[in-house]
Amino acid sequence: MSSEPPAPPQPPTHQASAGLLDTQRARHRSPSPLRSNAVPSPLPTRRTRTFSATVRASQGPIYKGVCKCFCRSKGHGFITPADGGPDIFLHISDVEGEYVPVEGDEVTYKMCSIPPKHEKLQAVEVVITHLAPGTKHETWSGHVVSS
Repeated sequence: MSSEPPAPPQPPTHQASAGLLDTQRARHRSPSPLRSNAVPSPLPTRRTRTFSATVRASQGPIYKGVCKCFCRSKGHGFITPADGGPDIFLHISDVEGEYVPVEGDEVTYKMCSIPPKHEKLQAVEVVITHLAPGTKHETWSGHVVSS
């Protein structure tokens, strides 16, 4: 008997389309967060926002705007402020009330900055004040209501 440990198994080789043999070494990949189902989101949601950011946002003024777009499956959308300016990001966790926002809904909201650079703004405590007329609205439970 030999005192050497057995050699590690080698991946099988096969002919490539160009007629060349693949290399004998195994391909090692670094772990990627995109391969798992638990991709951490860089956006602060109600659950991940710090307490101090939540307090600062709740003490801020209430703004008015119109929902520009919202995608329930993606979980986010944008609000066009009533006073003009750039669109404000809206996360699904910050929508209050029973209806999913749709384009044209009038909303009120407060704002907080988005880390890490705090250059952009995110709408929080979003409340739909007027449903867009002539559109179908969906409740969070899935019921469709015409307005």
